[in-house]
Amino acid sequence: MKIASYYILQDNYVKCELCPHNCLISDMKEGICKVRRNVNKVLYSLNYGVVTAINIDPIEKKPLYHFWPGSKILSIGTKGCNFKCIFCQNHHISQRDIQDNDFVDNYHPEQIIDIALRQKNNIGIAYTYNEPIIWYEFVLDTAKLANKKGLKNVMVTNGFINQKPLKDLLKYIDAFNIDLKFFDDYAYNKYTGGKLINVLETIKTVKSSGKHFEITHLIVTDLNDNIEQFSKMVNWIANNVGINTPLHISRYFPSYKYSASPTDLRIIDDFYNIAKNKLNFVYKGNVIGNGSSTFCPSCKKELIKREGYFVTLNNMDDKGNCKFCGEKIIFN
Repeated sequence: MKIASYYILQDNYVKCELCPHNCLISDMKEGICKVRRNVNKVLYSLNYGVVTAINIDPIEKKPLYHFWPGSKILSIGTKGCNFKCIFCQNHHISQRDIQDNDFVDNYHPEQIIDIALRQKNNIGIAYTYNEPIIWYEFVLDTAKLANKKGLKNVMVTNGFINQKPLKDLLKYIDAFNIDLKFFDDYAYNKYTGGKLINVLETIKTVKSSGKHFEITHLIVTDLNDNIEQFSKMVNWIANNVGINTPLHISRYFPSYKYSASPTDLRIIDDFYNIAKNKLNFVYKGNVIGNGSSTFCPSCKKELIKREGYFVTLNNMDDKGNCKFCGEKIIFN
């Protein structure tokens, strides 16, 4: 355990101020994430250094398509989440009990850095698999060390974090993939336990920081496969964070507590076409076939060819611009 950041005492409770749940936690109890515990009026992180998964992944698996494309990144995750999505695609780690020690190893930040530096062609560390916000202290300590060693830090997140810890973290994180799950307040709360407004605020803050970010939207059968809702989301992205924001439209598969059929491929195609009318870089995820390569929005030339996780870089200069017309493509 490690003493947690961002909490205050309130009456006989500890108030966690890491995420917008702002949990009031009584003695020897945990917050919604189940990994931050009040012990005698001190808040502790229970999962500091607790690693459930560690792998070398393609950067495209995060997914990040405009940040060091074709590279590898050391990816680590813990257990727990501050959302309770009934369709969670990684529930085997995100919804696991902190007391369950199966498939768990313990690491110090220095050990993670050492592993990252020993990997061939590795650009850095991705905090991923489950929600990295809920092991904030370990992420921050590791990211600081990685930054000093010239490694990149990537965060794959639901974006449900308060502004003060987010802004402190932004000093060390180079790129984000933010999961925008719904574009409806009621649905966000009902199916995840979170709030849309806080996720949108995170996206705008990351945008204003100048850090690279991409957005993922999982299309879940009968929950958010609504054209009107999706169109509003795409319009918001275009108007608030820019038409060059990469958007990944991902296919859902039955998982955890939700058993509806996988997303209809026709819906993926329809939503892809809607988004392409507003945004320059739109991609299909969890599908086989077209929709993952990068084309220049100006001259329409294919610049990055992707077949699964096999990536071929074509027709770009060393600054990430289209060789034919000079359009900026890579935003490292």
